[in-house]
Amino acid sequence: MNLNSQSANSTDTYSHRLADIVGTAIALITLTLPVFFIAHYSSTDVLNSQQPLSYNIQKSQE
Repeated sequence: MNLNSQSANSTDTYSHRLADIVGTAIALITLTLPVFFIAHYSSTDVLNSQQPLSYNIQKSQE
């Protein structure tokens, strides 16, 4: 084994670092964009327009 040889040359290191950065960016976009779109396009009126859940139960007279 030659002790003076490099285990990875500089272009391989650069490629791996670039792949790590791109992968991290894709992961962050994948996790944040759906939350942003749901928050942006969901209407606040939907929460306010819900009717209370109350039921009138009528007793039958026998």
